[in-house]
Amino acid sequence: MNRYDHEYIGKDCKLYVSPEHTFGTDAFLLADFAEARRKDKVCDLGTGCGIIAVLIKKLYSSREIYGVDIQQQAIEQFTMTVEDSRLDNVTPLLMDIKALHEPLLNNTFDLVTCNPPYKAANAGIESLNEAQRIARHEILCNIEDICAGASKLLKTGGRLCMCNRPERLADVVCAMRNSGIEPKRLRFVSGSADTAPWLFLIDGTKGGKSFMKVLPQIYMDKGGISDRLKELWSQSIQTEGGL
Repeated sequence: MNRYDHEYIGKDCKLYVSPEHTFGTDAFLLADFAEARRKDKVCDLGTGCGIIAVLIKKLYSSREIYGVDIQQQAIEQFTMTVEDSRLDNVTPLLMDIKALHEPLLNNTFDLVTCNPPYKAANAGIESLNEAQRIARHEILCNIEDICAGASKLLKTGGRLCMCNRPERLADVVCAMRNSGIEPKRLRFVSGSADTAPWLFLIDGTKGGKSFMKVLPQIYMDKGGISDRLKELWSQSIQTEGGL
């Protein structure tokens, strides 16, 4: 049996993590940026350990949340989190983004989120760990696959929220438009005012008209995230226990 560690998201949610499937600051930033509503039906693509789905549940109490991943261990971890923390209406699904099917009904989702592999296939040094290679490089799916899958899930007027490295911005915008999703909001994230952005957050609307708003940049050394996320983040306590 795999041995998993866990971290607390808030005071009462135990998230199971492993070296293969864990999370970083970008997950918190994306969940905050997504601004889900309580009435939303949400799907997180390439969910990994389920961190974004869990954060959306904790931050917004959206009515129905799915987390999709192709890797068995990721879904196993996420399922343990859902069951142990009694997260109602949160559903882990072992599924290929390129072959989405029931119960993910077409054209029914209000919001799709994705923290995708940042590096193109064969770009840069690849990890020897297969799970990490899949998470970091476009091996099993690429930006075009993600946007096409999101477009299939979203109702007209539904939103896709993603994050990625600034060097992939043109790729992401083109892929969104090719899938009928119009970029509407863009925000860059830097460590400080003296450093170049290391991340961007983008929000597109299925069937939306052409107009994109560039939001004020976030500087991590000065905060820039919502107060409710700051509170949740401060309550997240890493433990050394595991199964």
